[in-house]
Amino acid sequence: MSRGVGAALLAYGLWGLMPLYFRLMAPAGALEVVAHRVVWSFVLLAVLLGARRHIGALWRRLDAGLIARFALAALLVSANWLTYVWAVTHGHTLDASLGYFLLPLFNVALGVLLLGERMGRAEWAGVALAALGVAWLAWASPRFPWVALVLAVSFGIYGLVKKRTPLAPTEGMLLETALIAVPALAVLAWLGAQGALVFGHQSRGTDVLLASTGLMTTVPLVAFAFAAQRLDLATLGMLQYLSPTLQFLLGVFVLHEPLDARRLAGFVAVWAGLAVFSAGKWARARAA
Repeated sequence: MSRGVGAALLAYGLWGLMPLYFRLMAPAGALEVVAHRVVWSFVLLAVLLGARRHIGALWRRLDAGLIARFALAALLVSANWLTYVWAVTHGHTLDASLGYFLLPLFNVALGVLLLGERMGRAEWAGVALAALGVAWLAWASPRFPWVALVLAVSFGIYGLVKKRTPLAPTEGMLLETALIAVPALAVLAWLGAQGALVFGHQSRGTDVLLASTGLMTTVPLVAFAFAAQRLDLATLGMLQYLSPTLQFLLGVFVLHEPLDARRLAGFVAVWAGLAVFSAGKWARARAA
């Protein structure tokens, strides 16, 4: 249990600190950062799985259905990455954190609507309270919380697409990045032709940071997979709030993004909904 908790804390802690990490890459834009993230993740995973001699087995398992499923997953995760990097580098870290606070609730909605899963009264009450918080934010905020909704919806559907795949997380990630590596390289070539490519034209430190996106993508993924195999879902679900909580704290106290009383009220409603939902889910898990 303790090793699983440590792995979960590593994964969610790294994801929670990502706003600071991506801001260090300025002046690289979100499109270039995501393209590097795809390319370097593919390189790292190919080396890792090649060293373990898993690529041949993966190749033999491929069929049209699996490729189509992972192509959809690759598009969804690319949209999620692009939205997230844009948000944290353009002063919308709070909106990004809201998206990942909403993610567990959106996952529940998908489970109920598409997979026939059931919820207790407390869980329904939590979802309703969080939904009211989002509605309040949409009405009270100077801008519609589209960043939060795109992040929650894209990653929620991404998780649903991958829920029943036969591949291990590292193998699935390799296939996803392989399917979009060529478009990512094309984006980098296009940026270079436009004279807008940062990699190789700024400091060596910026180049190292851009190249390290593969490592920073793969390490939390592997840590999360390790934790998921050793922790019950209730514990894993509670620990996952570490990531958006860190993002929120960074947005307010480090990046000094504006948070007026009306927006704070919306966040409080979402947090209260999460608390009620989590309590209900925990109680049902213990009863089971």
